[in-house]
Amino acid sequence: MAKLAEGKPAPDFSLPSTEGREVRLSEFKGKKNVVLYFYPKDNTPGCTQESCDFRDSHKKMDKHDTVILGISPDSLKSHDGFRAKFNLPFTLLSDESKKMLQTYGVWKEKSMYGKKYMGVERTTVVIDKSGKVRRIFPKVKVQGHVEEVLEALKG
Repeated sequence: MAKLAEGKPAPDFSLPSTEGREVRLSEFKGKKNVVLYFYPKDNTPGCTQESCDFRDSHKKMDKHDTVILGISPDSLKSHDGFRAKFNLPFTLLSDESKKMLQTYGVWKEKSMYGKKYMGVERTTVVIDKSGKVRRIFPKVKVQGHVEEVLEALKG
C-alpha cells in the first residue's frame, strides 16, 4: 500500500458506522470534502475535547461542503454512547480490526510511562471532493486544531 501523501488519492475504505450502515469513503467523491479525524479512545479527555470542538464547528464545516467522520478502534456500542453523551452531530466509524488505521498510517507504537504499546496517533486527514488528500495533520494537538482544519478547507 502506498504511503498516505498530500496530493495523492485517499485510500478507499468501508467501515461500520453509528448510522447503522457501512460507510465508504468513495460515496462522498464528487459530492463532499471529508475530514477524517482519528482519535485513540472514546470518553477520554483529549478525545472528548477534540470531538466536542468538531461538534461546535460542524456548521462551519457544512458551509465548506464537508462531512466529518471520527474514527477509532472502539466498538460501535462505545461510539453510540460517546456520541449520545456529547451530542455529536456527525458519524463515528469503528475500526476494531485496525486495518484501515494501518492503511492510513495512524496505528503506531506509542510510549507512556516507559511502557510501549500500539495505539492511534491522533491525526486528521482532509480529503477534497475529488478524493485526493488535501492536508494531513499528524500528532494533532487538540487546542486550536479545528481552526487549522477550517483553514485547510478554505485553501
